[in-house]
Amino acid sequence: MSRNVRELRCTPEDVFRVLGDGWLYPSWVVGASRMREVDEAWPQEGAELHHSVGVWPLLINDKTVVEQCDPPRRLVLRAHGWPLGEARVTIDVKPRGERCVVRIQEEPIAGPGMLVPTPIMDVLLHWRNDETLHRLAYLAEGMGQRSAEQSTGEREMQANGQKGPKKG
Repeated sequence: MSRNVRELRCTPEDVFRVLGDGWLYPSWVVGASRMREVDEAWPQEGAELHHSVGVWPLLINDKTVVEQCDPPRRLVLRAHGWPLGEARVTIDVKPRGERCVVRIQEEPIAGPGMLVPTPIMDVLLHWRNDETLHRLAYLAEGMGQRSAEQSTGEREMQANGQKGPKKG
C-alpha cells in the first residue's frame, strides 16, 4: 500500500471544499482527464463520479465510487481504472494549528494491477500520489481563507525566482 503525506497551508474544511466538488476531480487526480457526470449526492457514500482517464483520443470512460465519507476528516474511494483494475484510495485530513496534514493511501483491490509486485506498484503509486497531493494543495490553499503565509504555489514560484501575485 502506497502512502503519501503533505502538510497544507489551509484547514481541513478547505480540503473538503475541493474533495466535495466532484467536477474538480480531474484538476487534482493524476490520470483523470475529464468529468462526464457527478452524482448530486457527491460525496455521500455510494455516490459516483463518471470520468475519463487517458489522453485524447485514447480515453477510457470509468467511474469512482464513495465508500466512506466523514468530512472534514476522511474520504474513502473505490477508483475504477480499467484495464488496470480498481484501487481503494483513502484520504485522511487532520488539523495542525492553522494548517492540516493530508495523507493519501492507495492500494489495488481488483484486476490486473494486483499482479504487479507490491514494491513496484508502491513506487508508481507514490510518485503519482505525490503529484496528486501537490495539485490538491494548490486548489485547497487557493480556495481557502488567505493568510499572510505563502501558499505552496507562491513558495515554489519564489524558489524558482518567479514573482507571484500581489496580496491585497
